[in-house]
Amino acid sequence: MDVVIVGLPGSGKSAVGRRLAARHGAPFVDIDQAIERAAGASIPEIFAAEGEAGFRARERAAIAALGPAGEDRGITRVIAPGGGSVVDPRNRWHLFRGRRPIWLDARPEVLTQRLRRSPNVRPLIAGHDPMRAVRDLGAARRRFYAAADRVNGVVEIASVVEAVDEAATGHGRLGTVLLRADTKLGAIVVGASILTDEVASALRGLEARRAILVSEPGAWEAVTSGLARELGARGLPVETVMLPAGEAAKSLAVVEDAARQLARLRVERGEPIVAIGGGALTDAAGFLSATYLRGIPAVLVPTTLAGQLDAAIGGKSAVNLPEGKNLVGTFHQPVAVIIDVALLATLAERQRRAALAEAVKMAALGDDRLFALLEADGPAIAAGDSAAFESGAIAELVERAAWAKVEVVLQDEREAGERISLNLGHSLGHAIEAAAGFEGLLHGEAVGYGLRAASRIGVERGVTPAKRAGRIETLLDQLELGRAPLDVALDDVLAALTTDKKHRDGLLRWVLPTADGHVVDPDVPASLVRSVAVDVLAGRAATPATAAT
Repeated sequence: MDVVIVGLPGSGKSAVGRRLAARHGAPFVDIDQAIERAAGASIPEIFAAEGEAGFRARERAAIAALGPAGEDRGITRVIAPGGGSVVDPRNRWHLFRGRRPIWLDARPEVLTQRLRRSPNVRPLIAGHDPMRAVRDLGAARRRFYAAADRVNGVVEIASVVEAVDEAATGHGRLGTVLLRADTKLGAIVVGASILTDEVASALRGLEARRAILVSEPGAWEAVTSGLARELGARGLPVETVMLPAGEAAKSLAVVEDAARQLARLRVERGEPIVAIGGGALTDAAGFLSATYLRGIPAVLVPTTLAGQLDAAIGGKSAVNLPEGKNLVGTFHQPVAVIIDVALLATLAERQRRAALAEAVKMAALGDDRLFALLEADGPAIAAGDSAAFESGAIAELVERAAWAKVEVVLQDEREAGERISLNLGHSLGHAIEAAAGFEGLLHGEAVGYGLRAASRIGVERGVTPAKRAGRIETLLDQLELGRAPLDVALDDVLAALTTDKKHRDGLLRWVLPTADGHVVDPDVPASLVRSVAVDVLAGRAATPATAAT
């Protein structure tokens, strides 16, 4: 078993790692030293010559070169990566998966004193106020370190080594946690094969006397039934509430029926429900938890790619009306969102592909790392290529898109301002869904058409550079989104736009992409909307005049 020791600069990773390795007669691997040997230069020299980007590229290569994790029989290797290595999702995938990560945590005051005495130069701290630099790094990296088992790194070193040894060998770890954050939006946990442990832990934290699982038929067969058995085996009584599949779950009648089931189960105000399913299921269950007894706790377990990278994040829950999508809803944050990327293995290709539209949206809002990831790995992710999972591409995609949404929502929880950016591509997308009667078209598929429309409108309005619009549409082409002609009535689509919830003072506020972000435009002419809608509904074969050359 490989043990990986992470922590801020000055936390003692190397000192503790060497002693732990010596105790078990195991090799000690210092990633920074491996980088220096390969480069023939010190870390400060690499930073000076290549910048942080050059150093991080070398760091990623050194971590990938570690190869497979050792067998789970005692400690076979102790690895100490640099403090910032865990910021890269792909590094964490390679470092934590199949290995035992341990976080040496210490107060900033202690770390600052150690760094002042240390002969080693830390490039990210040199030239800055050490205390402030350590605090800032700690705040930025906490969610990555917290994915590991925490050990107090302040006590005498022999005691730290003993505690690390006990944490590494004292219990089994079936899955891999990649990110753990406590936020105003609830706890956010991302990992692989973590479902049962994390749901059980969340229920223990809420002192739940039973597990009330809210699911739908597809998710029940693929995920929830197994979870129910495993929770039962751990001594938790299990109750189930079943909702219809897909958008059929998002109606007031369905929510009423589910609420009556909770009433028959005598669910009390402090009792949590665990919602397990796709975005429509977690949306409906979120609305149920927000309204039953004026609000009960909810743990959300999204089982689809769309749910994991978008729908389950942010606390917005709503149901549909015949007049439009998500017109009756509320804001109600869950106590936890548990994202297990291993659940995506059995997902149908159509669902994976459609979900990528939401990732394209986040990329188009200015996330160039996510844009590059989708361009490089998006087609393989959509196709379900096993290499996309094994390489960590899927885990990185989910984390980047989901956390980008977290950051937006933390700025504007109740959609009073900045959060409207998340509606990029959704005005026409929702209208298409409504015109189709919420049948036959997946949400992400509709958003793909909506993204094309927003890009084309943006070019015509002079806010979206043609090159940017071309990149967005080329990526949608690669992912086979928004390309086929749609058999929906144009007048029905335009009528649905009139009930879009982004109206203010009678004007629809269109979210349009810019070179590196977005603008909100309430003055898009109806004639432009109509002409763009005609082109988009006709499919990609209709080459718009606004397309980039």
